[in-house]
Amino acid sequence: MEPQLIKSFIDAMAHSDLSELEFSQDGWTLRLARHGAAASTVAAASKATAVVGAAPPTATATAAAASPAPSDLVAPLYGVVHLRPSPQEPLFAEAGQAVRAGQTLCVIEAMKVFNEVRAERDAAIAAVLVTSGQEVDAGQPLFHFA
Repeated sequence: MEPQLIKSFIDAMAHSDLSELEFSQDGWTLRLARHGAAASTVAAASKATAVVGAAPPTATATAAAASPAPSDLVAPLYGVVHLRPSPQEPLFAEAGQAVRAGQTLCVIEAMKVFNEVRAERDAAIAAVLVTSGQEVDAGQPLFHFA
């Protein structure tokens, strides 16, 4: 990946309201993410990874720092999490509850579309790591299983 191309992506992101940008080319993946004051650090680390090749091509600065535990269920996309089907209904699932594979645990609303998040396997929920109405990022842990 050419340094000039990377610089153009950094400049484009700096002049927009994008919070995340990912680009893949020739086996390299460049991921830029803006997270408050840490945005410039992430961009610089991603640039160094892409140009120097100090890490594997698909590694990113943020993925290494915030990798979820194997027993966590993570958000498949960015959006607003809802732990109930509606305000008057009971929770889809709560801490201490045993769940079955395929059972709906929460819903993530993204662009007015409601996406069900289902249990990947039979397990017991040890902790609910988010609150209803909270914005979540793709890859953010939602539930921790025992």
